[in-house]
Amino acid sequence: MARASGKSNLVAGENVWVQVDTLMTHDVCGPGTIGVFKREFGQNAKVWDAKKIVIIPDHYIFTSDSLSNRNVDILRTFSKEQGLPYFYDVIDDENGNWQFDSSQGLLKRQYGSRYAGVCHAALPQKGHLRPGEILFGTDSHTCMAGAFNQFATGIGNTDAGFVMGTGKLLIKVPETMHFRLEGKLQPGVMAKDIILHVIGEIGFDGATYRAMQFDGEGASDLSMDDRMTVANMAIEAGGKNGIFEYDEKTKSLVEERTSLNGTKSEYEPVERDNNESFIYDSTIDLTKLEPTVACHPDPGNRKTAREMTDMKLDRAYIGSCTGGKTSDFIAFAEIIRGQEVRIDTFGVPATPEIVNDLQTTEWEGKSVWNILTDAGVRMTENAGCSACLGGPVDTFGRMNEGGMKCISATNRNFPGRMGSKESEVYLASPATVAASALAGHVADPRDYLN
Repeated sequence: MARASGKSNLVAGENVWVQVDTLMTHDVCGPGTIGVFKREFGQNAKVWDAKKIVIIPDHYIFTSDSLSNRNVDILRTFSKEQGLPYFYDVIDDENGNWQFDSSQGLLKRQYGSRYAGVCHAALPQKGHLRPGEILFGTDSHTCMAGAFNQFATGIGNTDAGFVMGTGKLLIKVPETMHFRLEGKLQPGVMAKDIILHVIGEIGFDGATYRAMQFDGEGASDLSMDDRMTVANMAIEAGGKNGIFEYDEKTKSLVEERTSLNGTKSEYEPVERDNNESFIYDSTIDLTKLEPTVACHPDPGNRKTAREMTDMKLDRAYIGSCTGGKTSDFIAFAEIIRGQEVRIDTFGVPATPEIVNDLQTTEWEGKSVWNILTDAGVRMTENAGCSACLGGPVDTFGRMNEGGMKCISATNRNFPGRMGSKESEVYLASPATVAASALAGHVADPRDYLN
């Protein structure tokens, strides 16, 4: 933030104007952001930098709701007007209109070659994340990009409209909470259990407007997918952002993806300050963590899976930016493989690339995708946010009935998050979701490892 504001150093509490490296928006907030931009800068105004705006429709896509479909068309029209190179359209016809065909069903692909899937998973895949940069997005889980050594946070439509016109934003420097991770995760325990443990410790508002810094040997041992899971849910503790240190794993993925997609490849990572100070300091021994569940009605209501084995479930769900990555489905499949789920189980990959990974990766001659469907999991090729945030009533996996209990690999579980306000969502790792789908009640995945 000091670099982005042209200052040598900053302290928590300062308000500074920062130069923005990337602005991301999607189909839910994009039309509103465009409306603010045109209202304030003029109907014929040009954005500050076409190459620094990324627009990714992903939320309410595969639905017959006409207003949701129209939102994608608004984004297309604006991107064409502005000459935006990074609009990841649902269809290939730049002069067309998006309309979901419900007669084809919800399982088979209904998107074009440029569609990218869930914005937070698509940003790194498409080469838009670089260490040391400032990313603002009109989505609270934009903080997921902190896994890449960025300052990344969510903003509202008004701020985004201002950034769209100026490339700048006035922002307060947050205080920092420090989480030093030591040791290694044990079999059956995943990165999701780390962040659920942390939120359980500090509460779902315990990091309000604070940066959550994760480091230590345990953090270094985590894969980039794992780091994304942890950083993603900083907002579930009220955090302004989450951030990890830059290392060879970061370098490798960033350079691979910027090269593959032809996006900007130059970047300058940030390192920890020698005189860093924290408002909160904690050390977490990863070897002692257990499979963890965030219970209804908020992400801070923590219990271990072992404590909840008497709670019956109606549904299991794996997907979203947090739980829909390739590695998440692999962990899920390792437990499900060769068995059959006992409750309705829905699978939604985060991006089309992940769909391809699952359909082409084979174990003993059978694709991971088929292993899942053979076990009774309803897998859709229509990558996106789907039921993670409810959506229209025809959304795949949405809980339309009151009283349902769902265990989910997603990231938020406030009442009504996945549909009916009378339904209940229990957050857990992909492994815990898989074990629970097999058991029909909350289950500890360590009992299902082989």
